[in-house]
Amino acid sequence: MANASEHTQHRPLSVESIRTDLEALSDASYRSFQMALMPTVDPNRVLGVRVPVLRSYAQTLKHNRPRITSFLEQLPHSSYDEDNLHALLIGADTTDMDATCKELDIFLPYVDNWATCDMIKPPLFARNKNEIHPYAYQWMQANPKTSTYTVRYGINCLRTYLLDDLFTTKLLDEVAHISSGTYYVDMARAWFFAEALTRQYDATLPLFTTPHMDAWTHNKALQKARESRRIPANQKGFLNSLKI
Repeated sequence: MANASEHTQHRPLSVESIRTDLEALSDASYRSFQMALMPTVDPNRVLGVRVPVLRSYAQTLKHNRPRITSFLEQLPHSSYDEDNLHALLIGADTTDMDATCKELDIFLPYVDNWATCDMIKPPLFARNKNEIHPYAYQWMQANPKTSTYTVRYGINCLRTYLLDDLFTTKLLDEVAHISSGTYYVDMARAWFFAEALTRQYDATLPLFTTPHMDAWTHNKALQKARESRRIPANQKGFLNSLKI
């Protein structure tokens, strides 16, 4: 497996050259591991580039937008690893929230697995948390069955950026009222509520003492909260009593 920096140098990058670089960075043993984790992805699309290696490669590209524009514009990508690289490059060189979210609007319909979805964390979002909610809310309004990872990404944004200083109970209601029946959306909902119980326990608890969501998401959220080291033992015992 080669070092990421050996593949970029200062030459112009085409889609084909990026694809060649990723193939050179791939790891056969890691490819097998990844395929086992992602049943929704065609195994033939997995190269097996380890995430730290991919992050290092993305770092060599992200500050030179002209070199990567053709890659970002050519969708769908041919491999899962190209999708992950795209996820890491979104918003890499912009301070414009609208521009970053337009990039997301273009890319999210092509995301076909939880790992790529959960990898998308534009640097701008952490610096502009107060601007995230309208975009996240829009993504959550998509159809969970046909736009599973768009909805999941919207939920992830609320969980990642809005459960601390910007928290309101409105966020709880928005996620509780998503009608899904789709595993990767409901798992994101459960993860969101588990984090909410961890970080906003008193405000979140009423959603579980008087159930506001389907039984699977309700119970999975309680399970994930009980697994957290940030929940005191006495609270874990009470949460266990709320299973339905």
